[in-house]
Amino acid sequence: MAPSLSRSFSSVFSTLKSTKAASGGVNGKNGVVNGTEEQQNGADSVDKTVPYNLGDFAIDEERPMKVIVIGAGYSGITAGIRFPQRIKNIDLTIYEKNAGVGGTWYSNRYPGLSCDAPSHCYQLTFEANTEWSSFYAPGPEIRAHVQRITDKYQLMRYIKLQHELIHARYDEKEGKWYLKFRRPAVDSTAEHPRMEEIEDVADFVLCCAGGISRWSWPNIEGLHDFKGKLMHSAGWDTDDWREGAKDWKDKKVGVIGVGSSAIQMVPALQPYVGHLYNFVRGKTWLATPFLTEKLSEMMKRDPEAANYSFSDEDRQAFKDPIFYKEFRRELEEELNSNHSSTIQGSEKEAQARKAFREDMLKRLEKKPWIADHITPDFPVTCRRLTPGPGYLEALTEDNVDFVPKDIKRVTPTGLETPDGQHYDLDILICATGYDTDFQYPFPVIGRGGRTLQDRYKPHPETYLSLCTDGFPNWFNSLGPNSIIGAGSLLIIIERAIEYAAAAVLKMQRERLKSIEVKKEAVADFDQYLEHYFPKTVYSAKCRSWYKVGKVEGRVVGLWPGSSLHAARAFERPRWEDYNYEYLGDVKNRFHWLGNGYTYNEKHMVGDRAWYLSDEEVDFPPVPVT
Repeated sequence: MAPSLSRSFSSVFSTLKSTKAASGGVNGKNGVVNGTEEQQNGADSVDKTVPYNLGDFAIDEERPMKVIVIGAGYSGITAGIRFPQRIKNIDLTIYEKNAGVGGTWYSNRYPGLSCDAPSHCYQLTFEANTEWSSFYAPGPEIRAHVQRITDKYQLMRYIKLQHELIHARYDEKEGKWYLKFRRPAVDSTAEHPRMEEIEDVADFVLCCAGGISRWSWPNIEGLHDFKGKLMHSAGWDTDDWREGAKDWKDKKVGVIGVGSSAIQMVPALQPYVGHLYNFVRGKTWLATPFLTEKLSEMMKRDPEAANYSFSDEDRQAFKDPIFYKEFRRELEEELNSNHSSTIQGSEKEAQARKAFREDMLKRLEKKPWIADHITPDFPVTCRRLTPGPGYLEALTEDNVDFVPKDIKRVTPTGLETPDGQHYDLDILICATGYDTDFQYPFPVIGRGGRTLQDRYKPHPETYLSLCTDGFPNWFNSLGPNSIIGAGSLLIIIERAIEYAAAAVLKMQRERLKSIEVKKEAVADFDQYLEHYFPKTVYSAKCRSWYKVGKVEGRVVGLWPGSSLHAARAFERPRWEDYNYEYLGDVKNRFHWLGNGYTYNEKHMVGDRAWYLSDEEVDFPPVPVT
């Protein structure tokens, strides 16, 4: 055995020696580990005249790490749970600009707000909720669910509400991020608000600002000259929209848009208003309710119900953990079986288009002419797909007018279309979406003074949606190219958080000052994106927030594959795709080995045979003969 092993090791060392220039080494001048061919490697790169001292710490004596998370939506609270679980000796702060947790589910309060994915598929893997009232959960229930998770894990000890990030700057010498936040002053009141700025410093930042958290008014001439009530779907001014709309019975209400917000809002408002006008310039597919056949089969329910409300009997059945686990798993499997419909020319996409068209015509039976104006020629899922329970039916009601026209201008008393027709309105609601170009409203300044805003032009360039070269120790959840067109979103969030936690652990264990993705790795992922999306329906000509330029342009919102594909991509980080800097003046890559002790040996505490514990021993399966 020994000669064989010796030859084997000699072969390995010979191979390593011949490829060192390509694989990189440690730069003796600045301590950066990289993959440049100019690096001197092996023994030749070590300056033996420079004194070297062993680290005065045990190998598993965790370095203190300060981590800041931006945002307390699903990503932020997941980080609040997983980071302390995975990382010891961590100082964690989660800054949230809103007055409560939940992210987009906190800030959005518009009529009809609900999840456009099945409720039981829109929850964390480890936090099952058996109390959803309906198949598509209303927004207030999701907000309450996030709050319950926050309370359960006591996350408010980490969270600072009403703290809005306004500036972030990386200090290259220190390897730290300096951040400024705006918050209400201690002596401030609602009647007399006064803001103040505070600063914080972090070794690592996880940005969970999200892609649909920044809204702005549409660029329509005269919009703010309107003398009636002007609202945006993302800036609803009451917690209880029904209370706010109780006096609208004789009002003329205009809703601009045909995206998810408008599709949910129109059927919710229709019974509460005198007359409703839905102004629509584009087209969209309205899906048959997702997973209805599977739900009907498992719950023995009416397959025609658009948004099935769970009965007390249903929720009681969910109390059975075996039944609920199987119910949830089968729904998720069905949800994760639709990726092929996103490929251009696929049989599944053609089948979906046929089914959706037939369903839309059926739902528009009272006003079939609307189908000519709203049914697209572009593929299904080219733009964000929603089932929109009740939307098409609401358009056929007597007090609703579907107006398939552009808007020329808004006047003090209503709006005018290009054909010269004026529509008198008392209330005008802009359901016109969000800024989705990832141009954050706060400057993020990385190496050499370059901003992330500049790095994201003409389109965002990232590594697996998670980070970008030039911005060390700054990772994202739901950054550019991270959302999915088909499948489970929350599994992507969970895996992105686990990836970021692994990066922090690597910094902590190896006592790194910085971890920064290589520029060539970002370029390679960008090339992959460039070649992936043209074969998908997302590159077809349709108006979608997925793209730069909305109608035509680079797809920047979506992950290049299915949600299961993303989960697999994140599970084993390729650390060779990163550059590293060591703390202080250390040049030796094995400085993290410390003084030869583990912590328990050094201090004679704890378990010193931990490798025999039930959690550590991995018993292999014994083949059955």
